[in-house]
Amino acid sequence: MTNDTLTAVPGIKVGHYTDLKAATGCTVVRCPPQTVGAVDVRGGAPGTRETDLLQAHNLVTEVTAVALSGGSAFGLATADGVMRWHVERGLGYQSRSGVVVPIVPAAILFDLTIGDPHVRPDSDAGYQACEASTAEPVSMGTVGAGTGARIGAILGNERASKGGIGSSAIDLANGLIVAALMAVNAVGNVIGADGRIIAGLRAADGLRFVSVLETMADLMSNAPAPPTNESTVIGVVATNARLDKAEATKVAQMAHDGVARAVNPAHTMYDGDTIFALATGEVAADPTVVGAYAAEAVADAIRRAVLAATSLGGVRAVAES
Repeated sequence: MTNDTLTAVPGIKVGHYTDLKAATGCTVVRCPPQTVGAVDVRGGAPGTRETDLLQAHNLVTEVTAVALSGGSAFGLATADGVMRWHVERGLGYQSRSGVVVPIVPAAILFDLTIGDPHVRPDSDAGYQACEASTAEPVSMGTVGAGTGARIGAILGNERASKGGIGSSAIDLANGLIVAALMAVNAVGNVIGADGRIIAGLRAADGLRFVSVLETMADLMSNAPAPPTNESTVIGVVATNARLDKAEATKVAQMAHDGVARAVNPAHTMYDGDTIFALATGEVAADPTVVGAYAAEAVADAIRRAVLAATSLGGVRAVAES
């Protein structure tokens, strides 16, 4: 498999907008026509758009694109630019009245404490990410929505590790592909497949990693509440499987197991953990198999994100420390 990222799914394209000076950016996942979309939100502090529409009991099934952005709630404006780009090309949901309406769900992460908090991805940033979209292997690390991402920042940027964007794809039997793209800005540490911490909260000497969970407990015992930093893990799982909206919802739910495997603690009150599921409908598949492999792809994508990241804004990357 020469492309082992999200764009290995035929028809899926990904584009980044990156502002290294302000330490922020956004990422757009563009879908082929008739792609079925769903979502599952697990974090206690989400920032999202159009997630109600994706619920299985609601009418519209197809998704035009998904926008992931830094900039906290301000970054939801990137979806406007994504819609504008698609409208100009006549792409989107064909309403009964004949008006084309691009369906662009979105999720954001908080990166305002690493770069310039007054510069946030906006509509033009979303448009530029669409312009940059390609079916080439996804660029990973300190790019797009992962530009200002951090890991384990409970004690500030000096003790944190740099997060970023990661992607992974798994090629299964009968041409089935299951893939993930994740923007990793987690409260918790990132855990390797061997159970060891590979990125996150650093010890005071900066030479090793320490448990975020144990640190939270220590802080709680010494103060009314532990200091918190706004964080999240957001992303997309995509497959060429033929799924209906309810089945895609189950895939999104199961994909969150990958977050729990690769991040500890996960799905906290301070995270906005959100995963969108996209199914392009080319291959018959068991949704349970798709969901199980989606979790595997998510965990791998999270680990790739931190290993590919580069230092920025005073937050050190694991590859450079």
